[in-house]
Amino acid sequence: MQKTSVKIKKMDCPSEIKMIEGLMENLDSTAKMEFDLESRTVCFYHRVDKERIIDSLKMISLPGELINSEEILESEIPDIAPSVEAKTLKYLLAINFTMFIVEIVVGIYAESTGLLADGLDMLADSFVYGLSLYAVGKSLTMKHKAAYFSGVMQISLGLLCLIEVGRKFFYGSDPLSNYMIIISLVALIANLLCLVLIHKHKDGEVHMKASWIFSANDVIVNTGVILSGVLVFFLKSNIPDLLIGGIVSLIVIRGGISIIKLSKIKKTEPMSELSCSNNCN
Repeated sequence: MQKTSVKIKKMDCPSEIKMIEGLMENLDSTAKMEFDLESRTVCFYHRVDKERIIDSLKMISLPGELINSEEILESEIPDIAPSVEAKTLKYLLAINFTMFIVEIVVGIYAESTGLLADGLDMLADSFVYGLSLYAVGKSLTMKHKAAYFSGVMQISLGLLCLIEVGRKFFYGSDPLSNYMIIISLVALIANLLCLVLIHKHKDGEVHMKASWIFSANDVIVNTGVILSGVLVFFLKSNIPDLLIGGIVSLIVIRGGISIIKLSKIKKTEPMSELSCSNNCN
C-alpha cells in the first residue's frame, strides 16, 4: 500500500473534488483519499502506481505536483469518515430548496433578476446536496445519470436567467429594491444557518468541506444582491440588478459544466484507457 501526497493547484471547488473521486474509483476502487481544500492537496492511500494517478489527473485538466510518496502498512491507513453526513445534508437541502422557491416567486413579482439568479444558485446547491444523498448505495451508472441530469438542469436554468437579463436590459424593468433587500437578508440568514449546521464538519470529510464552501460563497452572493438592491434604490436604475443577475447566472452555468464533465469522465474513461492515454490532456 502507498501513501502519496499531491498538490493540485486547480482544485478550488467541490465539483473538481468529485472529478478526482470519480477518477480514483476507476483507477483503484479500494483507494482512500483525504482532501485539504485550503492547501489544495490530496493524500491518496492506494495500490495503483502513483505515476498513473499523476498522469490521469492531467487528463481531467487538474495537473498535480507530487509532494511525497511512501510505502505503508494497511494498518497505518487512517479511519477516514464516510463521505456524507446524511442528516446534515437533508437540512441543507431543505433550507436551500425552500429559499429557491421563495426567491423565485418574489423575484418574479419584484422584477429582480438578482433574486431570480440567487434562487437558481440555491437550486444548484440543492441539486448537489440531493445528488450526494441520492448516490448513497446506488450503482456507478445511476450516479452518472444523476450527475449528468443535475448538470444539464443547472446550465438550462442559468441560460434562461441570462436570457431574462438580456430581455430586461433591452425592454426595461423596474425592480423593487425593498423586496430585493428584505428577501436577500432572509437568504443571508438561511445561509448563515447552513454555516452553523456544518461548522463542526468544515475541517472534516470532503463533502462537508464542500458544503461549507457552498454556503460561504452563497453568503457573498447574498451580500451582492443586497448591495445591488441598495444601488437600485439610490440610483433609480435597473443596471445593478441586471449585473448581479448576470454574474450569478454565470456561476450557476459554470457549476453545471463541471458536473457534466464529471459524469462523462466516469462513464467514458475505463481503467484500460486511463492507463494508456498519458498524452490525452
